Amino acid sequence: MKILKYQTMENFNAWSGAIDTLETIKEHGKIKELEYLIEELFFEKVPTETQINDLLWFEDEYIFEQLNIKE
Repeated sequence: MKILKYQTMENFNAWSGAIDTLETIKEHGKIKELEYLIEELFFEKVPTETQINDLLWFEDEYIFEQLNIKE
């Protein structure tokens, strides 16, 4: 069974290492930009919550670079 739901990144429940990445993005006011980036990266596929969390956790430097966030 597959369940799809619409969710904004503002309300995404990140876990483990992704929490810090998401908080940094929120602090810089770049949530909408993150949503656009995720849509571009996954193109026509619908990502799972785990895929989004892993992106935030393991690709934080890439995300910050794309969103022009200096750490």
